[in-house]
Formats: sequence, C-alpha cells, structure tokens
Amino acid sequence: MSEKIVQLNEEVIKGQIKELVRGSVEETLNELLEKEAEQLAQAARYERNEARQGYRSGHYATGISPRPPGMLRCICLG
Repeated sequence: MSEKIVQLNEEVIKGQIKELVRGSVEETLNELLEKEAEQLAQAARYERNEARQGYRSGHYATGISPRPPGMLRCICLG
C-alpha cells in the first residue's frame, strides 16, 4: 500500500498568505484612493477639462515673487 505523505511548512504557508493579503489590501486601498482623487479633482488621471477642480500632484499656490522681499525695482535712465 503506497500512502502519500504530505508535509506542510506552516511558517512558509503563513508567510505566503500574509503576502497575498497584504497585496490584496494594498491594491484595494490604491483603487479607493484613486476614486477619491477623481471625485475631488472632478477629473480622471491625466484628464484635462473645464470642470477640473485641482491638481492630483498636490500643487498649490505659493505666492512666491521673482524678487526677494524688500528689493526695489531699479529703473536706470542712462
């Protein structure tokens, strides 16, 4: 009688399941964040339209001037 003996390495199986779950959770969260970003910007990634409300890259107005503060513009009448 030939019996097949199956041995399982519990630690390896736990590690593989952990990686599978981690990948699944990461993919799900990324999809949720993508949908939320589309709703906030009112546009899909790389989409340009008139209804777009913002930038997905985190762009914001800085108020930076090309001249340092307090620097006066000099007009030379030479």
